[in-house]
Amino acid sequence: MIQTFFSGKQIRVENFQHGVKKLIFSRSEIRNAFNEEMIKEISTVLTKLSSLHNENEMRLLILEGEGKIFCAGADLAYMKDQSQKNEAENIEDARLIAKMFYKLASFPCPVISVVQGAAIGGGFGLVACSDYTLAEENAQFATSEVLLGIVPGVISPYIIRKIGVAHAAPLMLSGKRSTAQECLSSGFVNKVTKLDDLQSELKNIIHKYLMAGPLAARRTKELILNAYPLPNQQQIDFTVKQIAESRSSLEGKMGIQAFFEKNQPSWCEGVIPK
Repeated sequence: MIQTFFSGKQIRVENFQHGVKKLIFSRSEIRNAFNEEMIKEISTVLTKLSSLHNENEMRLLILEGEGKIFCAGADLAYMKDQSQKNEAENIEDARLIAKMFYKLASFPCPVISVVQGAAIGGGFGLVACSDYTLAEENAQFATSEVLLGIVPGVISPYIIRKIGVAHAAPLMLSGKRSTAQECLSSGFVNKVTKLDDLQSELKNIIHKYLMAGPLAARRTKELILNAYPLPNQQQIDFTVKQIAESRSSLEGKMGIQAFFEKNQPSWCEGVIPK
């Protein structure tokens, strides 16, 4: 019988043996896309899980999405609402998102993302903050923000930290989609398997991680964070400002409006043959 550690409106956390917990995004009807409530729930539960110091309570965190999609990033209805707000309101919202990603990236135990379908935008950011990523062979990955006239603001430091500028720049600047196999080549994904084999392969990976001493795993995570630090407050503030300005800009508003109207934004005119 699966025990529930946390049950919210947008997510839940299931409790398994040996200190393994699954954080499951449960907005499958809209591809597990973020809204403000979901962001707050994830931040709250990450704080709770981080405070569990008993080795039998918290050893390994798994991220999964219900349904066919891992996470499609920000809910576009939520993004449309944000685009109507002023820059100060957008900054406040972006700080909430930034805190969520920082809490995940600095999580004291190993974090594994299990990606089916797609990890787009903020979903891509979740993968970037993870220590290991298992993906099904048809999964797609992208930071598609620039296609909407906005930017992959708060997730950018984690993407670059994960795969370096050489791999990150082409993805972030073009918004193009990458296959699981392409992401395997860059190191963004660690293993690719068939969709039907996803859960059985996850069990094998969990078993391997649980072979490590619980305290040794935590200390090794600290070593990694010390050797390759997370963004400092100045960097976080910069990324927050960038996403806030882009969302409240004319270009950002035009891009999101074009998406809802199923049209190409104005900057694409003459670029794509009709």
